Amino acid sequence: MSVIVIEFITMDGIVSDPDGRGGTPTGGWAFRHGPETVAGDKFRLGNVLDDGIMLLGRTTWQLFSRLWPMRDDPFSVQMNAVPKLVASRTPTDTSAWANSRVIDGDLLDAVKRENRDVIIAGSLSVVRALMAADLIDEYRLLTFPTILGTGERLFPAGSPPAYLECLSAERVGAAVLARYRRADNAT
Repeated sequence: MSVIVIEFITMDGIVSDPDGRGGTPTGGWAFRHGPETVAGDKFRLGNVLDDGIMLLGRTTWQLFSRLWPMRDDPFSVQMNAVPKLVASRTPTDTSAWANSRVIDGDLLDAVKRENRDVIIAGSLSVVRALMAADLIDEYRLLTFPTILGTGERLFPAGSPPAYLECLSAERVGAAVLARYRRADNAT
């Protein structure tokens, strides 16, 4: 089992409001590069979606549940079929998106109990909780040639050091997809 974080990210590490739905002044930065850069399986999830489970924070789940169920291209079919766990502290009706359920109990315990690969999309509060518990195995970052200077960063100032190894990097439209995992030989 691996825990995989997937994020749209700017060159200066900003991950907030890539589609502009958050209403921030700099929102929508990922979509300024055209639909071909963000559409389909840009994170190269492939079989991971077939055999794994998605973990989403409530806000990200609510956004996705309004977008994905109406789509029927091959990648959307995978996204709609994958089991989905929703991390929420408030009662949440998950009937809007197939195969979704709210985590019963503690987030960290749920991830530790999981024997499938766990894919986390967006969901910064979930990512940070798992970072703090040292539970993230891989980051797949789609980095856009954009510098915002403000917004929520994936790795905020004051975070403990993380030593990663680059598994791959490839151009995807206007962006670069890079895969990183924890370096085993970090000191």
